[in-house]
Amino acid sequence: MHATIHGERTLTDLDFARLSKLLPGRALLPAHLADLLASAEVMSSRAVPCDVVTMNSRAELVDVHTGRRQTLTVCFPKDAEPAAGFISVLSPVGSSLLGLRVGDIARWRTPNGDDCAAEVAAVLFQPEATGDYQK
Repeated sequence: MHATIHGERTLTDLDFARLSKLLPGRALLPAHLADLLASAEVMSSRAVPCDVVTMNSRAELVDVHTGRRQTLTVCFPKDAEPAAGFISVLSPVGSSLLGLRVGDIARWRTPNGDDCAAEVAAVLFQPEATGDYQK
């Protein structure tokens, strides 16, 4: 396990472009997403490693405090269904996962102010790894 420090995230060029479009019209866009877009390494969708959490990736997480495992899919706001494990990239947990690699630690704060941390144990599905560069 290793903590990810600022600037160590990877976004695909397509994810970067789509997420950047959310910025101008959203006065309340979370600062953590704006920071991610400003500091991430951007690379071709065809070149992104298969262990990076991209948009529409399904990742297995392990809570660093409890050891509890859960599977989440990082998605766009219109596709979010938290009860089914589809987490919006605009949520604190969604933006904390995007661009991380297997072994990285995601850190976020809940709406009640609780600090959370989970290791990315596996990327179970990544669109780019299957040759889908449009999702």
